[in-house]
Amino acid sequence: MALFQNNKEYYKKIKEDDIMNTEVDNMKSVEINNKKYEIVKNDEDCFNIEEVNDRVTEYFDDYDYIFGDFAYGKVRLKGYYESKNKKANKINDIKYLDDYIRNYCCFGAKTFLLKKIK
Repeated sequence: MALFQNNKEYYKKIKEDDIMNTEVDNMKSVEINNKKYEIVKNDEDCFNIEEVNDRVTEYFDDYDYIFGDFAYGKVRLKGYYESKNKKANKINDIKYLDDYIRNYCCFGAKTFLLKKIK
């Protein structure tokens, strides 16, 4: 999976977490705008529900993922689709997330990834 190919240790941890958290109730999840999300990635516990809740609008309702990065004390959010979604293209397909991080995020920025639970 391209999303984690640059960080093998993190990918291994996610795989272990997936094995331990096979039921939705056991996953780390949050509710934002009456939608439930699984916390897939959370660098150094940077995810802050209050700050993100203030920034997420109806614009993100259609997306399968919400990616966030913190730089200079502010959070930026970007929506992504599953690759199989008809609306996915190179700028919003989750398989290109690593490219976005490499090209548009500050080096060393803390990031998080939320996946919508359907």
